[in-house]
Amino acid sequence: MRYTIDPGRKRPSVNFIDSIVYSRRPDLEGNMLDLEMSIMLQNGNSEMRMAAGCEGEDRKKYLKPAILWVPGGGYRGADKNLMTAECEYLVEEGYVVASIYYRSSAQAKWPEQIKDVKTAIRFLRANAEKYEIDPDRIGVMGRSAGGHLSAMAGMNAEGFDTEEWAGFSSDVQAAYDMFGPVDFVELMEADEIAMKDPNHRWKTVEDTHAGAIMGGDPATMKERAKAACVKYYISPKMAPILIMHGDADPLVPTSISEEFYQQICDAGLEERADLYLLKHAGHGTPEFFQPETKKIVVEFFDRYLKSKTPQ
Repeated sequence: MRYTIDPGRKRPSVNFIDSIVYSRRPDLEGNMLDLEMSIMLQNGNSEMRMAAGCEGEDRKKYLKPAILWVPGGGYRGADKNLMTAECEYLVEEGYVVASIYYRSSAQAKWPEQIKDVKTAIRFLRANAEKYEIDPDRIGVMGRSAGGHLSAMAGMNAEGFDTEEWAGFSSDVQAAYDMFGPVDFVELMEADEIAMKDPNHRWKTVEDTHAGAIMGGDPATMKERAKAACVKYYISPKMAPILIMHGDADPLVPTSISEEFYQQICDAGLEERADLYLLKHAGHGTPEFFQPETKKIVVEFFDRYLKSKTPQ
């Protein structure tokens, strides 16, 4: 059968740009590492524009808000592209989505990971026009370890900027924390209780995800871990934050997110935080990417990244 149809051009094509080096940082042995990101955006037929020789057209009129995706993996290292496809719905809503690899706990100790995240944000601003990004509208989101780092970035705290991309801000206008272990001390204490079971995966606190990223003397680990607890950075500078956590999470206690939300409220900033507890959801189970939860995420980012005046 032969058909002729007119589907129109309402939906622009999605392009995926990979292996973009946003930073060069040392590992624990002093070896320099190329830290990479990928960028996904809806900007039409890039191959056709290149073939036609019009890649240099003015992109300023196409600027879009951007969201940085920070993957999880227990700080042990995660493929930056592993879950990127789950963020495509945000691209369809008009966002540029960038996903990064940051140094693992075997490559660097805290606070180097949050430095990597904030460097990536500055890179996006420094290269905003190239990737059709509105530099005044940048958000961050992540799951598990990435949720913790996204919440930290959302505090817009000083002291974590490196010399790379100097002159550009690492502040964000919105943050989304998906079941992040935002309180390392509470997480360590929960792991210590779990370790009373001889069959538990961890045997010592330094074996745990939080212990591995902190490193150093186990005797001082909990005290030093306070530097990675997001509650100590809550201030009027923080960006609006969306928090989601499963009520059946076996790895990061739901109470960590509940207490984080309450700490924000206690600081008088309750209008900047929304907490959603997902029924029957575990640690990163499919509930976090259902139509109902995606709708909440889109409405949150639209409120703070698509308004006429940045929040």
